[in-house]
Amino acid sequence: MSKRTLALIAATIVSIIYGLTFTIAKDVMPKYVDAYGFIIMRVGGATILFWLSWLFSRNSAAIREEQIDRADYPRIIWAAFFGVALNMLSFFKGLSLTSPISASVLMVSTPIIVLVLSAIILKERMQKRMVFGIILGLIGTAFLILYGKSSANASNPNLGNFLVFINATSYGLYLVMVKKLMQKYNPFNFAKWIYLIGFIMVLPFGWGEFEAINWALMPPEMYWKIGFVIVFSTFGTYMLNLLSMRELKPTTVAVFVYLQPFFATIFAISLGKDDLTLVKIVSAILIFTGVYLVTQRPPNPQRGNK
Repeated sequence: MSKRTLALIAATIVSIIYGLTFTIAKDVMPKYVDAYGFIIMRVGGATILFWLSWLFSRNSAAIREEQIDRADYPRIIWAAFFGVALNMLSFFKGLSLTSPISASVLMVSTPIIVLVLSAIILKERMQKRMVFGIILGLIGTAFLILYGKSSANASNPNLGNFLVFINATSYGLYLVMVKKLMQKYNPFNFAKWIYLIGFIMVLPFGWGEFEAINWALMPPEMYWKIGFVIVFSTFGTYMLNLLSMRELKPTTVAVFVYLQPFFATIFAISLGKDDLTLVKIVSAILIFTGVYLVTQRPPNPQRGNK
């Protein structure tokens, strides 16, 4: 199996996990934990996992010897801001105010943002096939949200949707910024600093809400849901994204966001909270066709075009 194929599989798994996360995290917020208090647990827990992974990795000695160039620290700080702090604060706050399906669908603006930023910052040449695939996936996802399921359990959907869009923009900037860093450094060495800096950034926003958590009133199932978000939705997806970003262009990685609302709907159907309809089937076909067009290489790909 080629590295590119593994990268595509990793990106798909990330979409599945995120599709589950929209509903799982929504069960916890805001009834048991406010959004920013959840962020403290999410980023703090992931930071511990990344540092432990760095210490006990199979090649830990070689990793510890790797030095980060001083010139790269400003980029790392900005990556922590866009990829951890602003990204997660806006997403969880937005998710607490809007519905899971609406939030997942709004994330499909990420590929469009990455497409524009990659062309401006990285000077990437976008093929017509990729542009068409992104638009096709966007149509499929919009069709899903407009006709497939109505918004529910949303206290302030307008503000929530706006914050989720801020999250999508932040994540798009992050994908473009860290491409070269991910190719230059060991994943654990890079991630431990990103999350430690990000944790320092989110601490002032979430500490008060974290202290206000009433652990005694929290049902036992909420603990494993919080654990799922920390271990799988944060630590696991970050490592899988690192694998994807090493082999794929930011635009290719970003288009997998289109799969999130699809998997979120599949998860809801499996729990008996939603029904399979013709609208969802058509949307799924459009979304997967869009992903296929973006991820397939042309017959004679140019060097570096992934």
